[in-house]
Amino acid sequence: MNIVIATDSFKGSASTFEVNRFIEKGVRRVKPNAQITKLPLADGGEGTVEALIHIQDGQYIENEVTDPLGRKVKAKFGLIDEDTAVIEMAEASGLPLITAEEKDPFQTTTYGTGELIKAALDYNVKEILIGLGGSATNDGGVGMAQALGASFKDSKNEEIGFGAGELGRIRSIDISRMDNRLNQTKVTVLSDVTNPLCGENGASYVYGPQKGASREDVKRLDQLLKHYGEKLQEHLQGDIMEKRGAGAAGGLGAGLIAFGGADIHSGVEKILDIIQLEEYVKHADLVITGEGRMDFQSVQGKAPVGVAKVAKRFGLAVIAIVASEGERISEVYDHGIDLVIDIINQPMRLEEAMKRVSKLTENAGEKAMRAFCLPH
Repeated sequence: MNIVIATDSFKGSASTFEVNRFIEKGVRRVKPNAQITKLPLADGGEGTVEALIHIQDGQYIENEVTDPLGRKVKAKFGLIDEDTAVIEMAEASGLPLITAEEKDPFQTTTYGTGELIKAALDYNVKEILIGLGGSATNDGGVGMAQALGASFKDSKNEEIGFGAGELGRIRSIDISRMDNRLNQTKVTVLSDVTNPLCGENGASYVYGPQKGASREDVKRLDQLLKHYGEKLQEHLQGDIMEKRGAGAAGGLGAGLIAFGGADIHSGVEKILDIIQLEEYVKHADLVITGEGRMDFQSVQGKAPVGVAKVAKRFGLAVIAIVASEGERISEVYDHGIDLVIDIINQPMRLEEAMKRVSKLTENAGEKAMRAFCLPH
């Protein structure tokens, strides 16, 4: 029997590699001699660099960069081959770098992400993949562009500072001193966010609250991004504000399109292509996938549904093992997943479940295998 196990991480409790390993142990209780291929998954957010480095046998490069609040922090990116670098913006500009009390989208900057891009350019790569999950920022990518040499001046011809709170001061944009290596480098954004820059479906309204914005803050942040978007169109031409994905990572999507000529791709689809999932799946009898929390939103470009789509091309059964089920879970059954197994097998606190994640996930792996082996 040939089985492919390809799960996303259970955020906060187990990495993609650990989840895959726990499931394998459970499967082998039932089928000890099964041929099992374990593939790490990510969707452009946390774990993207780790997954691609592992599957491509790449290397990590560490640099000192600027965190969302202007402090120095160590951040790494990956070289997955001599021509391709992969960056998670959250490494330099993400929520994990600040405390709940420090959340302030008016102050946080993407400057450190620009520094990571610059560091990747030093390796003469031909393409930079950038995952946009986990952003702490709402500055439209202005900080990123500043780190790469762009200038944003106010009415007094003075350079603006960091954060979305400064966007309203922008009167002119000068890219004449931007790192020209960017022009020779393909920039590919990995993101399943399709939001435009502004409006009720834009960066501020949809994602601002998780970055510390109140209801009134959201309105102001949206106004600031609208002013910024208008200045982008005035100085760089092209309709940036309405582009799909421009609102990703607090508008960093717009900044990467405007200043890096970026193409925005589904993070899941691009990663599944890189890890060559189809080549493994076409020889399989069963595919086991999963993620930390599965609900109706999982059908909107999350990794397990991406895996299921590939598996269904070959008519394979797909079982998802998850840390928790959310609302309207049944919607995933219309998108290639045949069975969802929750690892929680009795009432317990979250803290207990996280401590017991290895054994609980092993047990779920065994259940998945036994379910698959039921007489048809």
